[in-house]
Amino acid sequence: MPNYLDASALTKIALRAESVATGPCNCTRTPLDGWNSQPVSLDEGRLEEIGTLMVDDDPEPSYREYLPGDLDYWSPNAPITPHFFPYNRCNVWQCMQCSRLYLRYTEGGGYFVDRRIRAVNSALIQDVPL
Repeated sequence: MPNYLDASALTKIALRAESVATGPCNCTRTPLDGWNSQPVSLDEGRLEEIGTLMVDDDPEPSYREYLPGDLDYWSPNAPITPHFFPYNRCNVWQCMQCSRLYLRYTEGGGYFVDRRIRAVNSALIQDVPL
């Protein structure tokens, strides 16, 4: 199991990554500021898993969302709240070329599976309790 990251640890590594990830990279071809289906153009070989937001002893993470105001799931300004869906089902990945961080999880429905990805923005991380 990857190393568990709480909101504080995620913020620290996000700030560190943002300080070095300044130039363009192949991982940024498709804007990933909000949740997206993982683009085919993203070379997964460039990503390294560095942690998880999934609590190890939680057999069924909550599906509750935290979306204040008029924000929705797809909004690039939606807060990153590790205790809430979908963040509580995410692993944290880093581009080995530019150091940018991404959250990834698999959305599953009755007839589909969709790998979703979102870039980590340290300013949006919030430690909101359930």
